[in-house]
Amino acid sequence: MSDNSQPFIPIAAPDIGAEEEAAVLRVLRSGRLAQGPEVAALEEEFARASGVPHVVAVTNGTTALYAALHVLGVGQGDEVLVPAFTFAATANAVIEVGAVPVFVDIGDDYLIDLADAQRKVSPKTAAIMPVHLYGLMADMEAVSAFAGHHDLVIVEDAAQAHLATRGGISPGERGVATYSLYATKNMMSGEGGLVATTDPRLADRLRLFRNHGMPERYRHEVWGLNLRLSDLHASIGRAQLAKLPEANARRIENAHFLTDELPPFFVTPDVPNGATHVFHQYTVRVPAAHRDEIVERFRGAGVGVDIYYPIPLNRQEAFARWKSACPASEGAANEVLSLPIHPKVDEPARERIIATAEAIAREFS
Repeated sequence: MSDNSQPFIPIAAPDIGAEEEAAVLRVLRSGRLAQGPEVAALEEEFARASGVPHVVAVTNGTTALYAALHVLGVGQGDEVLVPAFTFAATANAVIEVGAVPVFVDIGDDYLIDLADAQRKVSPKTAAIMPVHLYGLMADMEAVSAFAGHHDLVIVEDAAQAHLATRGGISPGERGVATYSLYATKNMMSGEGGLVATTDPRLADRLRLFRNHGMPERYRHEVWGLNLRLSDLHASIGRAQLAKLPEANARRIENAHFLTDELPPFFVTPDVPNGATHVFHQYTVRVPAAHRDEIVERFRGAGVGVDIYYPIPLNRQEAFARWKSACPASEGAANEVLSLPIHPKVDEPARERIIATAEAIAREFS
């Protein structure tokens, strides 16, 4: 199935063009590279775009999670409900504040299973961290009701869900939402993170915490760290944010095409009514017995598929002391693969993906 005559279709391809180049040159020529007016502008512009009034920029998505937990008072002796099927940063931030991750299973949509969360909540539980995986928001009305019943704070890991909505709700409207601006995200700045909240006092605490606790130079009101985003990174983020609606629309268009055209051998993602799924990844399921062979068939045909995620957190060596039964997460880890969906996937690339998928379906059915 290998065809080296055609260009490889990568799983991710950041869109870096004249806008980003001009933005970086603007900052370099200004002479102000550290946190400054570009950061403030990025925060204001993302707040307007997302509909959540207060946005605080930090160094990356992991520090965004950490900062949110810290300012919400989650720490030593607390437990935090974390989906087992996510990137390690979600749990790492919990550990960094001194709390314990309690791994919770997922539903068919790859999002946190509140029934399993109910089984694992305890008097020590202080927070729940729904992950808006692949670009699909969790049901935040249900998460909010669960959190309210158990008196938990909510930190939403929206690293993959820039401008996603569900039921008219944006990340940050029912909890504190954190975003990653890593190089492969729908919107990126190379490295960077954002925290979004409706609470102005919480936003003020975040701004203090990211700047060594200084409301003004050399006056330290509270303990803090240097989590500041540079103006260089923020300028790239601003250029990317301007492109984001069109880029998301292209991802959604590509996703609809794949859903319509892939053979039934591939279990395609569902989009709940009222949800805007922004498709950071387009993830399908295939039989576990053949998944790794199927990945190699795609790659051999020049289609850069990848697996997100091959080992759930409850089975990772780094988190061995906090093992928890999460059978649905383990099943998904053995069956999922993601197909290229980014805006640079054009019509010829889509047709190649479908042709390759049809050949694979014939081989393995």
